[in-house]
Amino acid sequence: MTASVSNSITVRLELPGRATAISELTGAIERTGGLITGLDITSSDTDRLKIDVTVAPRDGDHAEEIVEAMRGVAGVIVHKVSDRTFLAHLGGKIEIKSKHPIRNRDDLSMVYTPGVARVCMAIHDNPEDARRLTIKRNTIAVVTDGTAVLGLGDIGPLAAMPVMEGKAALFKRFADIDAFPICLDTKDTEEIIATVKAIAPVFAGINLEDISAPRCFDIERRLREELDIPVFHDDQHGTAIVVLAALRNALRVVGKELKDVKVVQSGAGAAGTAITRLLLAAGATHVVVSDIKGVVSCEREDIKQGTDPFLVWVAEHTNPKSVTGTLRDALKDADVFIGVSGPNILDGDDIATMNDDAIVFALANPMPEVDPTAAAQHATVVATGRSDFANQINNVLVFPGVFRGLLDAQADGIDDAIMLAAAEALADVVSPEELNPAYIIPSVFQPDISNVVARAVEKAAKQELEGERHSNKPAAEDD
Repeated sequence: MTASVSNSITVRLELPGRATAISELTGAIERTGGLITGLDITSSDTDRLKIDVTVAPRDGDHAEEIVEAMRGVAGVIVHKVSDRTFLAHLGGKIEIKSKHPIRNRDDLSMVYTPGVARVCMAIHDNPEDARRLTIKRNTIAVVTDGTAVLGLGDIGPLAAMPVMEGKAALFKRFADIDAFPICLDTKDTEEIIATVKAIAPVFAGINLEDISAPRCFDIERRLREELDIPVFHDDQHGTAIVVLAALRNALRVVGKELKDVKVVQSGAGAAGTAITRLLLAAGATHVVVSDIKGVVSCEREDIKQGTDPFLVWVAEHTNPKSVTGTLRDALKDADVFIGVSGPNILDGDDIATMNDDAIVFALANPMPEVDPTAAAQHATVVATGRSDFANQINNVLVFPGVFRGLLDAQADGIDDAIMLAAAEALADVVSPEELNPAYIIPSVFQPDISNVVARAVEKAAKQELEGERHSNKPAAEDD
């Protein structure tokens, strides 16, 4: 594992004022493998220096090793060690601020009683005014039960809070959307559905997050059916959109068409199933999916039993040549590998069995399905979910713009046409002149990405709404 800023520490220390002291300190850090990212002298006197040293270690144990190495330098006194990631989370990462000052009695009477009563009655008489007169027009609920948080699994609602806060911060940073972390202390499907429905009047959209499969499928489906606002499960649909966008560009690099390539996918959970569905909607004709039991096929005994309807759907809509066996068996002569499963299940020799100009998306995080460097020896395009390799496939490229577009369109739902529009818009952010094997997807900080995706989503959503209005018109009576 390489040094990472996400493990970054800042060490406040004193050291002697001798000429070689700083080089001795930095040398000790470098010998441990620590990456120095900042060194600031905070004060000095005739014989001592006070310094803040910021270092990126590999993990917590490595951080302790680095600090001990600093203490080993003659004359160094370590005063304080701060974990910069924990400091960033101290007191939470989001807050609510009033948009209007409350300076005197007049201000109070308008933003609260008695003036607010008139606004309440206006909404009572015309509920649509809630979008105009409250925060509803720009709010998203980020909802989880804490059962599938990152790669950490079922850690519960309290421990899920930092992720949901982070998601809310990203909504604000990239799309100026006010998102609220909602962490529910229940795993019961019916209770989750009922709770989200009960709080829905406050929000213009629901972002489901880190809910374990297969419950997440039922929860999303029911909420979409029973609410009049968009419900988007980012683990499923955000991942599917960004994967499709990246794949469109990767295929352009190697000169192949989606309809012609063999796609082998590892993982049939929430993200995997959504990717499969969107690939098929986009025109893929030859997709083979594998899970922990091997290739998903209608001939597999557990699938014949039909206990998992989502897996049955995958079996019925993929694997047109009835491939059986293992992931490695399926990978032979494949053009594309997409992994949303687990670490180190393949090696470079497996990638070598794929067709020429292969595309590898190894997206398990933090450890991908195959070492990216090994994969790159045999594949033309390699992408991961990590920020320390080229072609990072990251949901933050998608979900802020998707919701911005849905909110601006005042959409009441989301479907494949909208998600396909988002994927196409994201892919087209990379111009033909920029496109190459190491650049198939833009950086999350490239200006205007969210706006580009939002405008495409807004256009598609408005077309959907217009189509619904036409279909709901009563037929004209005959003369």
